[in-house]
Amino acid sequence: MLNMASRLHMALIAAIAFLAGAVPALAQQPVPWQMGLQPSFSPVMERIAGFHNFLLVIITLIVLFVLALLTILIVRFNSKANDTPSRTSHNTLLEVAWTVIPVIILVIIAIPSFRLLYYQIESPEPDLTIKTTGYQWYWGYEYPDHGDISFDSIMLTDDELKEGQPRLLATDNDVVVPVDKVVKMLVTADPLGVIHAWTIPAFGSKVDAVPGRMNETWFKATKTGMYYGQCSELCGRDHAFMPISVRVVTQEEFDAWVSEQTAKLEKGGDKTKLAQVSGQQATEQ
Repeated sequence: MLNMASRLHMALIAAIAFLAGAVPALAQQPVPWQMGLQPSFSPVMERIAGFHNFLLVIITLIVLFVLALLTILIVRFNSKANDTPSRTSHNTLLEVAWTVIPVIILVIIAIPSFRLLYYQIESPEPDLTIKTTGYQWYWGYEYPDHGDISFDSIMLTDDELKEGQPRLLATDNDVVVPVDKVVKMLVTADPLGVIHAWTIPAFGSKVDAVPGRMNETWFKATKTGMYYGQCSELCGRDHAFMPISVRVVTQEEFDAWVSEQTAKLEKGGDKTKLAQVSGQQATEQ
């Protein structure tokens, strides 16, 4: 039922996008006039979208039922149509019904909800582990499975943007991951900083980055391309300017990227930009 609802939801978004003429059917970032959730590009997000659609059906039926009851009351039991109101009370059947039926509805909602929560939290065996640290206000990344590969990801300013890069979402260094691989994200924050939240809507990933604590989440991107997110915790002055960009590539392209980063490390790397950013933030604080 959830898979069918998810397919119907995706088809609806695609149809609206086609009619609008300006929105691609498989957008990997927020788009103007978007309705509903972003298209799903991970198993977690597919289940979240399916559960969302399932709840939408239940909520719609409840609203229509309540509207029908109100309409009947207004039409049939107003003072003009019914000048002698009934004084019947303590209807056992009705009292049992309006107690049991909501409980049944909640149980129907709770079962898939707990299954989804367990699926999100219980991380499968990862193919790749990445550690991310939230700073004020940018993200730092480390690849512990691949030696000393690490970098900072800082939002591009308007004059740095290249053609096709979205404003307030593009960064100077993208997180690179292989397609169809389980990626485990270890998420924390600068011990002297504040709480952030690492969020990629298309992957269904959202986890707090708390100073002094290591949280984790996981995703498995099902399609190559660029995916964008933002810090979704009100972390301070530049909260709106610490985006997340993830580039999903083939395994061969990922291996080539790892080799390139390793070669840069062997040559000493370029720490100039990081030093400038750190110095600037220290001055501002």
